[in-house]
Amino acid sequence: MTPPVPERPALFLDFDGTLVDIADRPDGVVVAPSLHTLIERLVARTSGAVAVVSGRQIQDIDGFLGIPIAAAGMHGLEHRAAPGDEVHHQPAPAEMETLRARIAAFPFLGDGVSMEDKGAGLAVHYRANPSRQQDVIDAMERATADLTELHLICGKMVVEAKRRGFDKGAAVRAFMASPPFAGRTPIFIGDDVTDEDGIRAAGALGGFGIKVGEGATDAPHRLADVAAVHTWLAHLAGVPA
Repeated sequence: MTPPVPERPALFLDFDGTLVDIADRPDGVVVAPSLHTLIERLVARTSGAVAVVSGRQIQDIDGFLGIPIAAAGMHGLEHRAAPGDEVHHQPAPAEMETLRARIAAFPFLGDGVSMEDKGAGLAVHYRANPSRQQDVIDAMERATADLTELHLICGKMVVEAKRRGFDKGAAVRAFMASPPFAGRTPIFIGDDVTDEDGIRAAGALGGFGIKVGEGATDAPHRLADVAAVHTWLAHLAGVPA
């Protein structure tokens, strides 16, 4: 069923798998030339109530989109309330240094498996070698078993460790507490299991979620792929897809 378009929406958009197709490497994504203009039109349509909510760092989101936008990075560990505002960072727990050393010793690191160091978070990607999925999950669970400040997030082709207490749902609630998001209907669009927290938060606040692609979800609506997301967003913005 095609998602409805509320009169006063607030948009929360995942990045990888939602605005851009997932690539083998985090830096290998291709941004559609039309995405910049689409985001600008959405910002105008919603009076600024558009935010990217991603596992990526905000500086990476800015680099890919080339347009300032409200954003929550690293599953909420980074937060920028509006374009041009300061980015607020949660500090890295002391245990992150211990985990960094443990990951560096993983015997399969380099075999299509790479560590992305985000400072306050560490992600181990296996997009280039999906057969290593269980090895990565098992190793990360062992490496964090005694690190009580940290929490593991298993996403698409990645396992990430971050400080407890932060997720995409908390990021949505923080945005919705103040203008220009407050009083609008929140819509969270995402493709991964990590987006389900945002989807549930949008529903609890009187809005809804949209799941991109296949897989179990709490979202009442679904779009097939990134291209379908762009088409629906263009419809919401009132511009040709």
